[in-house]
Amino acid sequence: MTAFAILAALLVVAVTARLLLPLIRSAKSTAIATNQATTSNERREANLTIFRDQLAELEREFNDGLLAAPDFEQAKRELQRRLLEDVQIEETGGASQRHASTGRNTALALIIALPLVTAGGYALLGNPRGLDPLLTQVQPRVSPAQVEEMVSKLAAKLKQNPDDANGWVMLARSYKVLGRFAEAADAYSHASSIVDKEAVLLADYAEMVAQANNGNLQGKPSELAARALKLDPDEPQALLLAGAAASDRRDFAAAATHWGRLLTQVDPDSEEAKALGDAVSKARELAAKPPQSDKPVSASTSISGRVTLSPALAGQAKPDDVIFVFARAEDGQRMPLAAMRRTVADLPLSFSFDDSMALPGGRKISDFKTVSIEARIAKAGKAQTSSGDLFGSVSGVKAGKTNVPLIIDKVQP
Repeated sequence: MTAFAILAALLVVAVTARLLLPLIRSAKSTAIATNQATTSNERREANLTIFRDQLAELEREFNDGLLAAPDFEQAKRELQRRLLEDVQIEETGGASQRHASTGRNTALALIIALPLVTAGGYALLGNPRGLDPLLTQVQPRVSPAQVEEMVSKLAAKLKQNPDDANGWVMLARSYKVLGRFAEAADAYSHASSIVDKEAVLLADYAEMVAQANNGNLQGKPSELAARALKLDPDEPQALLLAGAAASDRRDFAAAATHWGRLLTQVDPDSEEAKALGDAVSKARELAAKPPQSDKPVSASTSISGRVTLSPALAGQAKPDDVIFVFARAEDGQRMPLAAMRRTVADLPLSFSFDDSMALPGGRKISDFKTVSIEARIAKAGKAQTSSGDLFGSVSGVKAGKTNVPLIIDKVQP
């Protein structure tokens, strides 16, 4: 970009010189007339003296009767015409001198104004930051291996300085980005001097503990979310977690309260607002229903089995990769009837789904003659399907079926 600035400056100089050349030439050509000003003034004085002498001579000849009146008037007009021509020549010379001065002034104005206007125009329409070579250097991308190395160095440093609370918070957030939730929760536990005073950190801590325990919000996650809401009753993440925890406990009135408070902070025209509004409405509807007595889950409404990973794909999975196992209706509805979360390290994995695991307000396994069971190793750590995921599924499973074999043997394109 420095080369660009130099080239731009040279172009400005070239354009300025091209514009100034005619003005400079004009100034030089008229300078000759300026230098002859003294001679011209002397000639004008001599002409006036001659005019006065000749006019006096004509008047004497007219008075002496040597010239007739018409001849006297004609000779007088001739003298006046010649004097007028001399005056016009002098005025032309003065005009040239003034033009020379104007040309010099214009040239000077262009020399000053053109670079300033150019720089000002670039400041308004261009990108002045682009002239800074430090800002235009291509920044090298950091590879996942380099990120892991930096996180490892930070963890090693904190072992030497365990009282660095800010460092532990940074490490916790780094582990969160890497999907290492158990380690993130542990890092937060070392930063209590900061975490206990910040609602945002308490809520994030609660989420990490829940993630490390397969999404279970009961116990410590609920406690941390409640502490966060005491510090800030409107903390969004804490409201979301507290509402979900209350829903899991079937305390739908509390869930509606937490989610309703969160709903006031969301853009009313967004998809999030619509989904959250539906959840609040459903929670209120369920809260209005009379409580039902707990009944043991019938074996005829449960499905159990075992998840394994094909040896052909074993090299594509890491021990800490997340596995989701879903029971879904076969009518195209994507919302799970039941779900569980584990890691590749838990394989082979046993699963068991029943009506008690239905999502709040959702349909149950017993509502369908058959369902499909899917297991997915989510490379992105999210339940949504993404390219590179490893998965397997089995369809036509009836409620009450046991020992269902489910092999993860496919790769998501």
